[in-house]
Amino acid sequence: MSAHEIPPVRLDIHLEVPPHRAYETFVGEFDRIKPREHNLLTVPIAETVFEARPGGAIFDRGVDGSVCRWGEVLYLDPPYRLVFAWLLDPDYSLVADRRDASEVEVRFIDVDGRSTRVELEHRHIERHGERAPSLRDDVAGNNGWPIYLHQFTMIIQEAAT
Repeated sequence: MSAHEIPPVRLDIHLEVPPHRAYETFVGEFDRIKPREHNLLTVPIAETVFEARPGGAIFDRGVDGSVCRWGEVLYLDPPYRLVFAWLLDPDYSLVADRRDASEVEVRFIDVDGRSTRVELEHRHIERHGERAPSLRDDVAGNNGWPIYLHQFTMIIQEAAT
């Protein structure tokens, strides 16, 4: 690792559903997984859309129809894996050049046919420049990916009851 590389953020959870259900819930319910307060629009978010196709966008649509496109789907291998570009810089502005974006990979690993280990890795954070360590701290912190994974777990558990 070079002096400028930033270690990826790696988190995992265990869900009591098979991988296909975990994957479908993550993609199909991303609107419920992403906290509404994570908002770059000037109006409240009406919905968050995850377009599950290579080149698809991940975006927030405001109640006035405005859009903030903050992710781009790079790779899908349902129900095992997805990768998207994180298009936000450390100041939570949109990156001007996608080559400056970091990446998020989510893997859905079959444990025993009935449960799934979900591994999330936010990598290439160093692409965000000098302030990359602050972005890493933010996405690894309690208001970052952990809150998304907690909400994902709650949605899975809610569907099981």
